[in-house]
Amino acid sequence: MDATYLILGLGAFFAGCVDAVVGGGGLIQIPLLFTTFPTQGTATLFGTNKLASVVGTSSAAWRYARRIAVPWKVIAAAALAAGAGSWIGARAVAYFPPAALRPVMLALLIAVALYTFVRKDFGVRPDTSASPSDPWRRAVFIGAGVGFYDGFFGPGTGSFLIFLFVRALNWDFLRASVAAKIVNMVTNVAAIGFFVSHGEVLWRVAAVMALCNLCGAQLGSGLALRHGAPFVRRAFLLVACVLIVRFALDTFRI
Repeated sequence: MDATYLILGLGAFFAGCVDAVVGGGGLIQIPLLFTTFPTQGTATLFGTNKLASVVGTSSAAWRYARRIAVPWKVIAAAALAAGAGSWIGARAVAYFPPAALRPVMLALLIAVALYTFVRKDFGVRPDTSASPSDPWRRAVFIGAGVGFYDGFFGPGTGSFLIFLFVRALNWDFLRASVAAKIVNMVTNVAAIGFFVSHGEVLWRVAAVMALCNLCGAQLGSGLALRHGAPFVRRAFLLVACVLIVRFALDTFRI
């Protein structure tokens, strides 16, 4: 059991580091939990993952918010919509297989990665000249849609939020990453509320992974703040490519 906790802790540390920069921590933690506990139910492992992730996400959001100018009203609109969407998504896990979303998510990830790669200046700096006149409305749609996905399935939530914030609100990657952390924190709390109320969490495992995820998040957020939007953009492309490979393997059972 000690070796199991060591493996889970190391995985959670790396997941926290990656997630704090650009999202995608679930890409590491969820497969690790399913591999370690193959007989546990899907909802139990998803709840454990959310509880382990929310501590690191919250710490990264707090650290970012102290250093980066945050448009709180816009983010609050996205976060509230995301919280509601996440709760609904968590409930939907019991009625609809999350694996059915894989082909759709694979296509979206390929489109996102190609768009970001081709547009070399995409998200490197904020485009204040093209700021939308209705940022709150756009933020609500983004939050509700991605929030539902996060509660229902999860992997890549942070990456989708970052891309949509950059594309729809013309933010740079660093500010979008800050906003994604805050919104993702709310979606995690909402999903946890559902899972915990149904008793579907491995508490000891979640506690160990949460501590390690917190340490990783501090390292990741420090790297992002030190190196800025270009670094976050490169990390985003890397994580997007890894997600594409992972979704392709799962979708086509290669």
